[in-house]
Amino acid sequence: MQLFTPVEVVTNYIETGVRKCAMPLKRLFPLAILAGMLIAIAGAATNTAAFGLEGAHLVRLVCGLLFPFGLAMVVLLGAELFTGNTLIFLSVMDRKVTAGQMVRNWVLVYVGNLVGALIVGAGCAFFGQLNQGDGALAVYTIRLAATKCAITFPNGVVSGFFCNFLVTLGVMLSLGAKDVTGRILGAFLPVCFFVLCGFEHSIANMYYISAGIFAVLVEKYRTMAQAAGVDVTALTWVGFVFGNLLPVTIGNILGGLAVSGILYRGHKA
Repeated sequence: MQLFTPVEVVTNYIETGVRKCAMPLKRLFPLAILAGMLIAIAGAATNTAAFGLEGAHLVRLVCGLLFPFGLAMVVLLGAELFTGNTLIFLSVMDRKVTAGQMVRNWVLVYVGNLVGALIVGAGCAFFGQLNQGDGALAVYTIRLAATKCAITFPNGVVSGFFCNFLVTLGVMLSLGAKDVTGRILGAFLPVCFFVLCGFEHSIANMYYISAGIFAVLVEKYRTMAQAAGVDVTALTWVGFVFGNLLPVTIGNILGGLAVSGILYRGHKA
């Protein structure tokens, strides 16, 4: 049999949550940086594939087909991703870990994910990756970042909720398989859906927005973006944190808690 049952998947993750919360900082933080880099590289890949395409529907389709492999790499390598780790709430509900232990994991992993995403964002902006298309990729990156910083707080929360509702389902479906192909497919479909729908993922946005902010610091890219009609004034670190990251993170947490609650009540309680 190549699949765990749903009850086994939930039970297995409860034990996984215990191990995640017990992991020392010297192991946890590097794995969190790795996950941030993997998701950021997936974001860089989707931007690179999409910047020359015409039509929002085609852009979403291409991005939806590519981005899920970022989560697949995270799952297969055992990296620590904040959005997936909201499922540790399963372990809290089963009284195997405390809420304080869960929050410790979340904070450390979130910061590590941010470090990883910033490394990739800065590397792409300052060392030539965004120069593809004679800078057209940089303009696309800046425009996308500005768009994300312009969403309203309620929209960010709700979009973040639906995003991580799907991402955590992708994690659980992936862990339901016993072979590599099944684990990749399990992660693929829900994440593909969230990208197609345009929902907001806090860790992916750590790359998408930071890369845009870094790109604005390059005079050539900033001049090209302004000439293309992009308003770069919203691309600040304050705008990044309060205009997007805060509401989206809240929504991501709520989405993960919702999936945890539903699965626990359905399969364990």
